[in-house]
Amino acid sequence: MKFLSMKQEICVGCGKCEDTCSKLFFRSKDRKKSSIRIINNFNTFQAIKCTQCGECINMCPGMAIYRDKDDVVRIRKSRCIGCLGCVGFCSYNAMYYVEGENFPYKCTACGMCVKKCPEKALEIIESVTARI
Repeated sequence: MKFLSMKQEICVGCGKCEDTCSKLFFRSKDRKKSSIRIINNFNTFQAIKCTQCGECINMCPGMAIYRDKDDVVRIRKSRCIGCLGCVGFCSYNAMYYVEGENFPYKCTACGMCVKKCPEKALEIIESVTARI
């Protein structure tokens, strides 16, 4: 399984990861549309991102959320009924929605933000057990 991990002690909060993510999925530089969100918590930066835990899978009434062959949790937009229950259900606040859209978004550990991080604070971890 792969997931996005962050080294908090290295992050400077530049936001390039957020910009990269929003440009990739929405073709606009809008951090509100990013699947990774960096927050400043008393001068320590933390990432809100999907841990690929999969807790949202069984709660989806449309059966739109599933694990792919790489164990990444994904959303089938064609099956999503737009209830957004997963957004409120996610204990990591990693599921979100964009106003005007009828389905949720989340990190899929694509790694594009990792490539754009100038401090190398982000990485894609491949593991069978650990989810950070």
